[in-house]
Amino acid sequence: MITRRELLRGVTGVVGGLAWRPGRVLAEPSPETTRLRLYHSPSICTAPQYIVEGLLKADGFSEIKYVKTTVAGISKLLASGGVDVSLHFVAPLLIQLDAGDPVTVLGGVHPGCFELFGADRVRVIRDLNGKTVAITELGQPAHVFLSTMLAHVGLDPHKDVKFVEHPAAECKQLLAEGKVDAYLAFPPDTQELRARKIGHVVVNSTVDRPWSQYFCCMAAGHREFVRKHPIATKRALRAILKATDICALEPERAARALVDGGFTSRYDYALGTMKDVPYNKWRVYDPEDSLRFYGLRLHEARMVKSAPQKLIAQGTDWRFVNELKKELKS
Repeated sequence: MITRRELLRGVTGVVGGLAWRPGRVLAEPSPETTRLRLYHSPSICTAPQYIVEGLLKADGFSEIKYVKTTVAGISKLLASGGVDVSLHFVAPLLIQLDAGDPVTVLGGVHPGCFELFGADRVRVIRDLNGKTVAITELGQPAHVFLSTMLAHVGLDPHKDVKFVEHPAAECKQLLAEGKVDAYLAFPPDTQELRARKIGHVVVNSTVDRPWSQYFCCMAAGHREFVRKHPIATKRALRAILKATDICALEPERAARALVDGGFTSRYDYALGTMKDVPYNKWRVYDPEDSLRFYGLRLHEARMVKSAPQKLIAQGTDWRFVNELKKELKS
């Protein structure tokens, strides 16, 4: 476990501008491009990339653009090159790699943020057999993660559960009214559901095994961007990982930066997310283990055809994160 003192080495603690001491950056060549595009979606568990602008500027990027999208739209943006280096969820990333999308996974950021909320009749995942689950869209992160959970306990997500598609607000209301049996949520919906006492938590991926032992959120890039701009890729990843440390060390300031930046409106929900999500694990967990774990679950759920090792071999590049784990240790 990395201690707070170890993380604080090299941190100035300025979250408004998110400034860090430049350290080894000065000895590196300039990035091949000074433009970087990331996405902005309703989910705030990917907070490191929302509070990273000052760090990116310190790392040589002068043109930083956020492309607004839905949670379901992240995969399309990464595949099309609409964003360059950005965060995404591990299970949908594996489906992209299996489909041959030009995406390269660069490293893990944090384990866990999604929570399965159920009605009184659902106490464990197996209780979803024959039940109805609300999702916003088939193939989007909540559906994919829940499918891995169902496969893990021996249920067939294609036959044993009925998925109904609704906008997120309707999903929450349907659960409140008892018209669906479960809903898998990401922050800030998780904070809202608890605050409104809608349903109860069946699985919390930040604390419940095995989900808490693997990355949920990973950094990835459009393959051509990573190939053409390795220096820029490393610098972008470094800034994101530094921002991840800030989320872990200074949750109040990180939450305020999310609100001030217009990425969310509720400071209390943002602060709850910063405190709940284990942002301090990126140095500890092995991203390859996470791809292997979720790859096996998705294979069991018949949502990917390729073996995990093939997807890892063709769709990952760990050079940058391995270098940064050593560099950001001091």
